Amino acid sequence: MTFKCRHCTENLNDHILDLGHQPPSNNYLSKDQLNLAEFTYPLKVFICSKCGLVQLPEFLKPEELFTKNYAYFSSTSSSWCQHAKSFVEKAIKKLNLNKNSKVIEIASNDGYLLQYFIKENIPCIGIEPTKATALESRKKGIKTIEEFFNSKMANSLEKVDLLVANNVVAHVPNINDFMKGICTALKNEGLASIEFPHLLNIVKYTQFDTIYHEHYSYLSLIAFKQIALHANLDIIDVEEIPTHGGSLRVWLAHKNTFLISNNVNKIIEIEKSLKLTSIEGFKNLKNNAKKIKIQLLNFLLKAKDNNELVVGYGAAAKGNTLLNYCGINYDLLELIVDKSKSKQGLYMPGSHIPIIDLAKLEEIKPDKLLVLPWNLIKEISYQQKIFNLYTAIPKLQLHK
Repeated sequence: MTFKCRHCTENLNDHILDLGHQPPSNNYLSKDQLNLAEFTYPLKVFICSKCGLVQLPEFLKPEELFTKNYAYFSSTSSSWCQHAKSFVEKAIKKLNLNKNSKVIEIASNDGYLLQYFIKENIPCIGIEPTKATALESRKKGIKTIEEFFNSKMANSLEKVDLLVANNVVAHVPNINDFMKGICTALKNEGLASIEFPHLLNIVKYTQFDTIYHEHYSYLSLIAFKQIALHANLDIIDVEEIPTHGGSLRVWLAHKNTFLISNNVNKIIEIEKSLKLTSIEGFKNLKNNAKKIKIQLLNFLLKAKDNNELVVGYGAAAKGNTLLNYCGINYDLLELIVDKSKSKQGLYMPGSHIPIIDLAKLEEIKPDKLLVLPWNLIKEISYQQKIFNLYTAIPKLQLHK
């Protein structure tokens, strides 16, 4: 079967990594579901030979992935909330936002970011298709539209001074329509701020666990610039930020409205030197992923031989990709603790490892903790000082 690029429609012939067949990473299971058939889909990553967009074919519609029971709540992470708060403070100064301004966030989740605009009396609206998170957002006093954002919706919205879209553009199968909607929603001199994990870091640090069915695209600045221009948007500035293992914050505006910062070309030149728009730039990714797999399996097998209890920390979606790629289930990793109530009492998709309340950690007294959301290791290390914490990516290591 031949797939086509979601941006330029070129046939996709070059694949850069195959992680096997896996269930959707956020499809956590109830106990009753363990006895039912579990559907899996190919997790095979392609690169477009024409525009350089790295992507997964669309096996599942967004409506099948982002359901009313979607279990990810952004406010669970204190460091992520602090990141949002800092952004809001910066954006207010950068755009001179006030009570007469208009702000929209796409994929506003549980109001983790817009709550800080509310505190400053700046009018804002969240767009969030998942029921449980939208409900939490409304509890914070945030007007929330419970739908998926697209160009049709954008035509019905009042134009805004600032549009925020954090970690959502990669989740959109029709990326051209999504970007067209952003262009439509902006005032003539409005700005959009979009954050996404930088493809450069995925390759450099073998962050293959960030690959799962919800993430349709894996973005370099080169590829994203083409997508933006196609929607009549300029990338006027870009910042490298530490979230999610290394992301880009891209500032967009209507074409020919603002001067373009030298930061844009600087990052593009780095990407070109690493050949991130051709298959050649990914030649080591497969072997590096295999090395991580072997290291992690040896770590868990050695712990079993030594009668040591290893418990997983954080039932993250990226953890599901890692565990399922490595073929790890509850015989090697008996439990995973998580502080999110939406995941407690459920089971990890594929591996069927039970998820329990973080509060039980001291009762269990594990010898080692395997931290699956490695991007939060600083936050977790501060909170769990008495335990030996390990991460598997970019290599197996102990954090003291």
